[in-house]
Parts: sequence; C-alpha cells; structure tokens
Amino acid sequence: MPVEFLGIAATNDGSEVTPRSGASFDKAYTLKLARAHEEYGWDRVLFAYGSGSPDPSPAAAYVAARTETLQILVAHRPNVSYPTFAAKTFATLDRISDGRLAVHFITGGNDHEQGREGDTLAKDERYDRTREYIRLVKKIWTTHEPFDHEGTHYRFHDFVSDTFPVQQPHPQVSFGGSSAAAYAAGGAEADIYCLWGEPLAQTAEQIASVRAAAQAAGRSDVPRIQVAFRPIIAPTEELAWEKAHRTLERIRARKAGGPLSRRHPLTNPQNAGSQRLLAVAAGGERHDRALWTPTAAETGGAGNSTALVGTPETVAQALLDYYDLGVDILSARGYDLLDDAIDFGRYVIPIVREEVAKRDAERAATGGRPELSPASAG
Repeated sequence: MPVEFLGIAATNDGSEVTPRSGASFDKAYTLKLARAHEEYGWDRVLFAYGSGSPDPSPAAAYVAARTETLQILVAHRPNVSYPTFAAKTFATLDRISDGRLAVHFITGGNDHEQGREGDTLAKDERYDRTREYIRLVKKIWTTHEPFDHEGTHYRFHDFVSDTFPVQQPHPQVSFGGSSAAAYAAGGAEADIYCLWGEPLAQTAEQIASVRAAAQAAGRSDVPRIQVAFRPIIAPTEELAWEKAHRTLERIRARKAGGPLSRRHPLTNPQNAGSQRLLAVAAGGERHDRALWTPTAAETGGAGNSTALVGTPETVAQALLDYYDLGVDILSARGYDLLDDAIDFGRYVIPIVREEVAKRDAERAATGGRPELSPASAG
C-alpha cells in the first residue's frame, strides 16, 4: 500500500523552541504552512485540539477552501459537542473540502485539561463515551431515516441528518492511545490507529495489541497504523546531531521563559502514551537506526516528541523500518514548522516514496509484504 505523510496545520508559528509571534490564529501563517505541505508532497495535515486553542473545524474549512489537494485531519474531543451536532459539522466540512476530510477523535489523557471544558468523567469512562460517540457519528453519516438512540452517554429521538459527507460510506476515523481501554475502543471503531514514535520492538507490540483488539471486536479488517516523529535532518550526520543538541538547548531555553503548553504537564503525565515515551527515554537516548529520546524527556513525553536524527537518507531509512512493521501513515513535524516541513518534503518524502514503491513491487511479485524484524532494523 502506498505510504502517506501527515504534517501539522499549526495556526501560528510557535513551537517548543520559539514563542509565537502573533495571534493564536494567524490566518496568513496558517495558510502559508498548509500550502507548503501541499506543494512539497505531503498528503494531509492535522488541525490539533486544545481547550484554549483556535477551534480546528473553522480553521480547517478556511484552509480547505484555499487549497486543492491537501487532505485535512480535524481533531475533536467528544466532550465539547453532542454527536448529532458533530456529525453535521464534519459532513459539512467534507463538502467544503470536496471529500478531503478525516476526523481524529480524542478521548483525553489529562483530567485537568479535560476539566477545563467541564469534562469530569474518569479516563476509562471517557473511552467508553468515545466509542459510543464514534459509532453514533458514523451512523448519522450513513443513515437516511430517523432513528432513536438510548445509550450510556447519549440519548436522542427521531433524529436524521440532511447533511451527508462526500466520502462514502464516510470519512475516515482516526484514533490514538496506548492503554488497554484505548486499544479496545480504537481497535473496534478506528480506520486509522495513531501511535507516538517508540522503538521498533515496542511499536510492533502496540500494533499487535491494536490488531488483537480489532479481532476481539469482531472486525474482518484492521485499522491502518500511523506513527508520529519529530525529524531533525541536515546534510551530514555530524551536522544533524549538532542540530539535534542545538534543538534540545532551544527547548530548555523556551521552558525557562514560560510553559511550553497548557495541555500537558512536564512531570507525572496521566496518559499511558506519555508514560511509555518517558520510559523509553529513561532506557536510553538512542534506539534503533535514528530514534532519539531527549526531546521527549525534556517535554514530559508530550504528544509527538521523540525525534529521528540524521541525514535525509538516514531518516528515510528509519521511517522505512516502521513501514516494514506495518506502518503506512508517517506523521512528522519539525521544530521550525515551516522550514522543516519544506525540507522534509523536499529531501525525505521522495526517498521514502521511491523505496515503498520498490517494496510494493516486490510484494506484488512474491505475493506478500516484505517484513523486517525489529532486531535487524538497526
């Protein structure tokens, strides 16, 4: 299967290494960054969600109306709107984008961040709610007759939407998490399952858990797997590692000037994914071919925070190691958002696409996907 690349649709120029220079929603920068992704070979960009951040859906609509081919991934937390409302919103957005939408449903791994918008459910209850929510949104997208729903978290009667997505049967549903409850919910409902960048062996274990959950839910298919990294590339290995250590110092300087994010604590994170990243970092700075963990350790395992360091060729080969495990959506976001998106698109994406085409040709010739064991990937 052809590989896909997911970038970030940041609404301002701030990152872990630099504070933003203007408003939280800078229209000119948002569009410039999105168009750079479109021009340099990325498939899709993510509009992330935070309790105090610009709403991702109208920001995505703004970009979708001003781009031609770039696909849109909109993050959404079920606690902030009723599923009937969300289904109509996303169907409308799929219409605006001519069928370029996917939706990433966020359960929420931090009680304090969830509580900022009135969400008081415990973590496992949130996963149960998300599972019910996704089922309802998909049903609303595909049902043309009024129906009732009496569930654990939602109840309504005689509802039918008059707004349906372009994509049939519906836009793709994306989901992430690294706990047993997450595997169960996402394995049952997701088209795409999202993981953060861990060493190959741990990634293989998580993929197996997702597939087992899908099988336990009675699915005949399995979710596609996405893994996220922070690429740090340069023309030579020496320059790449100099850049990596310089990036780490910039993160530390940025922390000294104020909080990196209100979404995520720097210590003792509640969510299993961040705990796993910190455990990986505690186990060593470098793993496999190019995985580097100090950026994760310095930010408390906040989201996509492990780096791949090296020349474009080295980073591309590291990404191909994950492809060989069964990962076919590669999420990447640099620290200097615009410049790094251009460099990654210009120098890394073409290498990966060419090598994936070779692997797919080999698979077609031999009748199976070439597999790479974690032990041989370094």
